Amino acid sequence: MEPVNILDARNNLSKLVARAARGERVVLSKRGKAIVQIVPVDSHDHSASSAALWLTENPAPVKSARTSEALDARIQQERSGWE
Repeated sequence: MEPVNILDARNNLSKLVARAARGERVVLSKRGKAIVQIVPVDSHDHSASSAALWLTENPAPVKSARTSEALDARIQQERSGWE
């Protein structure tokens, strides 16, 4: 199936979901680039191991080691430059 642009998908979501539920491959695109695929829930393994694998492949962003006191001081410093 040819990709469906986001606007058309929004206007025809129930039809696209029904097609995907019947097993048809439904791909949504943005500016001509495929970005997501609608698939039936049964076609994916939602076990803890698959979630762990997803997290391993897509790690969360690392948080800054700054303390709240350091951030407050930085904000005060930046604000003093406004006046």
